[in-house]
Amino acid sequence: MKRRSVIKKLSGIVPFIGMAQPLQVKATNLSQKDSIGKGPFKPNWESLQQYKVPSWYTDAKFGIWAHWGPQCQPEAGDWYAREMYMEGTHKYKFHLEKYGHPSKFGFKDVIHEWKAENWDPEALMKLYKQAGAQYFVALANHHDNLDLYKSKYQSWNSLKVGPKRDIIGEWEKAARKAGLYFGVSVHAAHAWSWFETAQRSDTFGPYKGIPYDGKLSVKDGKGKWWQGLDPQELYSQNHPLSVNSLDNGQIHKQWNWGNGVSVPSKAYCEKFFLRTIDLIDNYSPDLVYFDDTVLPLWPISDAGLRIAAHLYNKSIHEKGSVQTVINGKILDEKQRQCMVWDIERGQSNTIEPFSWQTDTCIGGWHYDRSLYERHGYKSARTVIHTLIDVVSKNGNLLLSIPIRGDGTIDSDERAIVEEIGQWMQKNSESIYQTKPWKIFGEGPAMDKAAPLNAQGFNEGKGKPFTSEDVRFAIKGDILYATLLGWPQTGKVSIKSLTPSAFRQIQKITLIGTGEELVFEQNQDGTHITFPESKPDLSYANVLKIS
Repeated sequence: MKRRSVIKKLSGIVPFIGMAQPLQVKATNLSQKDSIGKGPFKPNWESLQQYKVPSWYTDAKFGIWAHWGPQCQPEAGDWYAREMYMEGTHKYKFHLEKYGHPSKFGFKDVIHEWKAENWDPEALMKLYKQAGAQYFVALANHHDNLDLYKSKYQSWNSLKVGPKRDIIGEWEKAARKAGLYFGVSVHAAHAWSWFETAQRSDTFGPYKGIPYDGKLSVKDGKGKWWQGLDPQELYSQNHPLSVNSLDNGQIHKQWNWGNGVSVPSKAYCEKFFLRTIDLIDNYSPDLVYFDDTVLPLWPISDAGLRIAAHLYNKSIHEKGSVQTVINGKILDEKQRQCMVWDIERGQSNTIEPFSWQTDTCIGGWHYDRSLYERHGYKSARTVIHTLIDVVSKNGNLLLSIPIRGDGTIDSDERAIVEEIGQWMQKNSESIYQTKPWKIFGEGPAMDKAAPLNAQGFNEGKGKPFTSEDVRFAIKGDILYATLLGWPQTGKVSIKSLTPSAFRQIQKITLIGTGEELVFEQNQDGTHITFPESKPDLSYANVLKIS
């Protein structure tokens, strides 16, 4: 079947608003697997409500994410490919000094610089497994629109440019070898508006009025390293700008494809659909994380709904039941039954009825050398406290460890990951395969919790945890109560553990040392005497109560 006829057939059901010049998509033959796989799931919310979160995910609790791509090459932090085109900003000035003017050296050329020359995915996966991760997620593409896999539908991919390697394929092989579940994160749906800055030009100075390289076309590449490649396929900028596009913060207001955004063409939406189906069919991820409000391109297109139905049906066909997970942001109650709600850099303030996930990073999403130089990463203590809090509320933690452009992590990051592993080696039984208790915890931090903002962003805004803060989780007949600090007086009272709330306690063990502790349980709670000497990593002390 010809590519053109398939796009026409698929795009007939896509809602479309506004006018834009369609992107040119290379003609190719499509196999049967490129369409929605046969099965019970259809591309609508009612059908997707059949979804049940697989037990491997609810048991796993902790994953590590490699949010790694060409934007890590400059080592200048997040959203480099967008902000290098924003005149006068820090990244624009950084780019001028390091690479030259963006009319002459654009992001396509940053990709060319990225070689991943010291990347060893198996060594990193070994480290992450030792840290206690049960699943691993790799960036498949970012808003910069470069596919990091063998992509049939995107010429700008990591096998043809940059490192000339199948990044996703090598990550997947390493994860499977280590016995970890494997996921991918997909962000490219937003390239249409996110990359609009590449259409600009300077408003003052010697390059005033000279367009940045987001205006280039394939014919401009003659004699260049990128000869034969079309910059418009990367930048996706052959369209009118969004309303208020010169307002650099407008992108956040338009993230859900509203508020005057330039609406993508049908061809753009269908190409994204085909790229993502290609990724799913060739690498069979256990998890697909979408950096989107709800699903990619929703509500201007049903591409995301079709991808979800395909992923679930494919899993049923291959494994007999749905064993895959989709993460999406800002979901309503119905949508939370169709997929797993993801909260970016934040936590829920209650026990959620459905599984959910916090995604966060110890630094910036893309590698930032200045954070390393000032030792500015989150501590292992903060990560472990976050994990314990999230698990007590029926959630998982997906933690990003920034990677340099060359494929390595720095010494501070390694020390943090190793310390997380030291705590998990002794205390992971209080994390894996647990369920929330009837309350998630007690203590002063509960009264000072910060509310969610948009897709999250409430981490670090509440009262810091102390030894008075306790988080609970259960596994069978065992209750785990974790104190988020070492009691200064040597004694602690857990008010929630009265005989009427949690039967008659027989034994309390401090998992970190294996010691059985002296306690008294009465109508005021359970009062526990701690040993005089602290165990290692005493900022999170797990009590095993039976």
